[in-house]
Amino acid sequence: MAHDVLIAGPASWNRIVLLDRLPDPVPHTTVAAGSWETVGGTSAGKAIGLTALGRDVLLSVQLGADAEGDRVRSLLDAVGVRLLVASTTATEQHLNLMTSRGERVSIYLAHPSEQAEDPPRDRRIGELMAESSVVVLDLSAESRRLARTAVAAGCPIWTDLHDYDGRAEFHRPFLEAADVVFMNADGTSDPVDLLGRCLRHGASFAVCTLGAEGAIALDRSGRTHRVAAVPVPVVDTNGAGDAFLSGVLDAHLSGAELPEALAAGAEHAASVLASRHLHPALDALV
Repeated sequence: MAHDVLIAGPASWNRIVLLDRLPDPVPHTTVAAGSWETVGGTSAGKAIGLTALGRDVLLSVQLGADAEGDRVRSLLDAVGVRLLVASTTATEQHLNLMTSRGERVSIYLAHPSEQAEDPPRDRRIGELMAESSVVVLDLSAESRRLARTAVAAGCPIWTDLHDYDGRAEFHRPFLEAADVVFMNADGTSDPVDLLGRCLRHGASFAVCTLGAEGAIALDRSGRTHRVAAVPVPVVDTNGAGDAFLSGVLDAHLSGAELPEALAAGAEHAASVLASRHLHPALDALV
């Protein structure tokens, strides 16, 4: 089962509600500017993006035997993402309250049960990881459990810590396993300092996305690299960070140096901002 990238992490079925502003925490009625349903999840976004860029991707994911799981499977299959599915009680589901400025409140409607250890399956995942050019470990209880398996497989590990604040214990196994670290700036007022602290765990470079301000990266030699966001009319911000990582990873696998890879990530993120789905590849399917 040849593949370029193995991604371990969540896929979900999302209900998106677009509001003029996020609701105040008091009883009231408001009118949505729009709403739609679509596949979600940080790992699904990366898998779709990398597949659209021509990479062969295997996504290890938990899905339930429910209508939402069937929808996720169908859409990922339609865009060419191959799946390694662990059955669970329910497919992850979110209600995302969004504004046009990218503000979001994400409400979990359902989440998978914690996966018990399954030695034969875990060994098989380890073998598949060892055959990968890169393993991406996304934040989830299942991926956290597989961190040691990924390290033992011996291939490069990329991780996305999202709104890591430099202290959260849940993120530590991902950080300690990673050769490359991504995050956003939601949890820090000093991204350069946080990137530097992440590098002390052994990563070769670390990247922090800054929304409309682009992204900043720090490499092991201490050099700072910045990339501007590509201007584009924004339809929906869900998945932009995942698309950015996908573009950087694709360029990295093609031999690009870090500044060129960051520019590729910015271009790919812009294509997603112009879609109300995780990637324009889904526009004709949902």
